[in-house]
Parts: sequence; C-alpha cells; structure tokens
Amino acid sequence: MYSVMLFIHILVCALLVVIVLLQQSRGGGMSSVFGGGGGGGADSLFGGKGATPFFVKVTTGLAMAFFVTSLVLVLISRRSMPKSAVEKALEEMPMPAPMPGEEGPVIPTEPAPIIPEEPGGGE
Repeated sequence: MYSVMLFIHILVCALLVVIVLLQQSRGGGMSSVFGGGGGGGADSLFGGKGATPFFVKVTTGLAMAFFVTSLVLVLISRRSMPKSAVEKALEEMPMPAPMPGEEGPVIPTEPAPIIPEEPGGGE
C-alpha cells in the first residue's frame, strides 16, 4: 500500500511541476510555445481564451492531490511495521550465560597516592 501511494505521490509531483512550468507568467513563460506570443489567438492550442483557465483547474486539482497523498503517506508510515523473521528470532533468543571465571573489567580500588606539600608554600 505504501509503495503504491508513494508512486502516485511522485507522479502527482512530476505533473505539478510540468503544469506550473507551462503556465503563462508575466514574461510569457513556456506556455507561449503552445499558445502563441501573448494572448492566445484563434490559432492557439487551447482556444481563444488561452490556456489560463485550463491550467488553473489542473494546478488546483494536482495541488489538492499532492496534499492528500502527503497526508496518506504520513498516516501509513506512522503505523507499526510488522517485524521481520530475523528480528523475531533475535527477541526470542535467550541471552548467553557468562563464562565461568569471566567477569567484567577489573577496576583497581587502591587509594590515590598522597602528594606531599612543599615546605613554606602557602604564600
């Protein structure tokens, strides 16, 4: 389920990028390739009004799909994933008993040496 949603999310992202790049900006944008130089005349691909209403609707739909797929991916990833067979086996395996005569690191408990003070030093 997660991989299917991730594929749809990536597809929506790619389409959203393409549609945003095709929209006409103040400077003309890439939509001038499809719609002509400035206003979308009778010979344009999207008709007399140009591509603006079409691209606005498609961008809105893709933006909503982007938010929905993002939320679904977050909700799916928050669920606890089933443990693998290796993880289950490691949990069921008893801890090994310590070897006889083997203990942790030995820390010396001898007191620290006393350093004598210098005569006449307190000035």
